[in-house]
Amino acid sequence: MEINIMETIKYIVLGLIQGITEPIPISSSGHLVLAQHFLGISTKKLTFELLVNAGSLIAVLIIYRNDIIRLATNGFSYLLHRNEEAKDDFRFIVYLMIATIPAGVIGVLFNDIISETLKGVQITAITLLITGVALFLIRNLKGRKQDGDLTLKDAIVVGFAQVVALIPGISRSGATIVGAMGMGMRPETALRFSFLLYIPVSVGGTILSISDMVNDPDLTTLFIPYVSAFVVSIVASYFSLKWFMNIMEKGNLIYFSIYCFVVGTLVLIFA
Repeated sequence: MEINIMETIKYIVLGLIQGITEPIPISSSGHLVLAQHFLGISTKKLTFELLVNAGSLIAVLIIYRNDIIRLATNGFSYLLHRNEEAKDDFRFIVYLMIATIPAGVIGVLFNDIISETLKGVQITAITLLITGVALFLIRNLKGRKQDGDLTLKDAIVVGFAQVVALIPGISRSGATIVGAMGMGMRPETALRFSFLLYIPVSVGGTILSISDMVNDPDLTTLFIPYVSAFVVSIVASYFSLKWFMNIMEKGNLIYFSIYCFVVGTLVLIFA
């Protein structure tokens, strides 16, 4: 198998951008659009997008593995034995499932239309500015709701916040965290709910697209670049999410708001 070094580097750069920006509220899809425009490196391959997103998913699974194991254990414990001590975790799972529905339904029905209608560098700049405004509005919110305090209304609001993130350039983590904190969740609860919510959406999208990946005519020739980008996205996503968890703990979301304002404005000026 012949290895194209420059092609591999291009995919590694994009995988790095995806990995760094996926967990933090500045839009990974928006930054991939900007990278392709300003750096002159691009890929329109669906397989690439799926692989780097799968890399980010693996990083999330690793970081939240203890929460996932606890929720699964307690969820089954309550379902099978009506263990009252496990009730809060069972309800948390139910609310995650409910919050998944809006983006799942809208995504299946309208994702292609949304992606084709709302795309391009200018749209990305505008959506970054919108993200900046949203983050600015919730920058000082602390909230009191913990995992066991969540309600059906909270799940629905966060679920529809995730629908907004179907618009290219709107950060998924940003939209869901803004929705969660706006409903009074503590920062750590909002962060956990947001990223546990990412898991079923990402897994579902990956499963639905397996046939597309398998039938990708360039899969053989781009195998090394794809794998390289996949591995880089796992590592970058892991450290980016760890860093973001520390930022959330300190309540420094204002930095991301400023970043979105600056980048969005510069793109509008120079694009």
